[in-house]
Amino acid sequence: MLAQYAMAASSAPRPPEAPAEANAETSFPAKLLSRGLSGALRAVVVPPGESLQHHLSVRDVLKEKLQWLLLGAGTATPTADSDEGLQAPEQPGIWMLAPEDEELEDGAPAVITPIHFDGSRRHLNGYHIGRYPARKDGLSGRYAPPEFFIEVTPRNQDFAVSKHFRLRQFLTKDQFDVWPKYLVLDLRLVDKLELVLLELRAMGYPAKKLHVMSGFRTPQYNGPGGKGRAKFSRHTYGDAADVWLDDDGDGLMDDLDRNGRIDVEDARVLTQAVERVEERHPELVGGYGLYPANRAHGPFVHIDVRGTPARWGKF
Repeated sequence: MLAQYAMAASSAPRPPEAPAEANAETSFPAKLLSRGLSGALRAVVVPPGESLQHHLSVRDVLKEKLQWLLLGAGTATPTADSDEGLQAPEQPGIWMLAPEDEELEDGAPAVITPIHFDGSRRHLNGYHIGRYPARKDGLSGRYAPPEFFIEVTPRNQDFAVSKHFRLRQFLTKDQFDVWPKYLVLDLRLVDKLELVLLELRAMGYPAKKLHVMSGFRTPQYNGPGGKGRAKFSRHTYGDAADVWLDDDGDGLMDDLDRNGRIDVEDARVLTQAVERVEERHPELVGGYGLYPANRAHGPFVHIDVRGTPARWGKF
C-alpha cells in the first residue's frame, strides 16, 4: 500500500497552495520521488531489504560513494544494490543516504525501515502492544493486523516525518519509561493533515500547527471497546488522529469562528477544511468526527484515511 501511494502521489498534480520549497532542488545525494500530495512529506516507509526505485532518486555521480547513516546512532552501512536498484537497509530505523565520510544534512530525505511483527506475542522488545481483534464480517482487508511497526527511540523520536509533524506526536500515550517504543503510522494520514493546514490557510487562518491529542493507539491501550473507544478503532491501524488547531500554544482549540468562545463551533471550522481536502483528493477519503469539550480536553476533530467516507458528531 505504501509503495502504491507513493507512486500515485508522485503522478498527482500538486495543489496550487503547496509550499514552493517542496519542489526545490537540494544538495542531497538523493531526493524523494514524491513528497505526497501536500508536498510536505520528508520520509518514506519501506520494509527492510526492499527496492527503493519507486521512492528515491539518487544522483548517479555519487551512487558508488554513498552510505546509509542511521539517525541518532551514527551507525553507517554501505548501500546495497539488486536487480531493482538500491535497497532499503535491513536493520530497522530511520536512515539517510550520505556521501562517505560526510555528516547528515538537516532536512535530508529519510527512509524508515520498520520491524516485522507477526502478532503471535503481546509484546515487541518489551513494549506492550496487545492483540488485534479478529473481524467476523468479511472486512479483514482494512482491519488486518499491521505487519510492520516503526521503532521509535529517544534519539529519533523528534524526527520530522513531514514539515509540521514529528514521530513522537503519534505515539501511544502510555509506557512512558519503555524504550524502544513502536508505532504504526500511515503516511497518507500525515499527508492529509498537512493538506488540512494548507486548506485552513486558504480559508484565512494562520494554521501554523495541529495539536495531535491521540495518534496511534496500541490494542492494549485502546482496550476492547472500552472508555468510549471503538473496538476496531482506526487509531490502532495507524491511519487516524484526533487533532485541534493550536496556533497560540495554550493547549486548546483556537477560537476559529472568532466569537470569543472555545466550543464545538470552532471544531466545525476544522471539519470544513477536512471536507474540502477530501473533495479535492478522493484518494485520501476517510472518516471525520466532531467532538465537543469535556472536563479533560477542549473540542477536537477525528481525522482518518480509512478509504471510505464516514461522518459522526453534531453536523
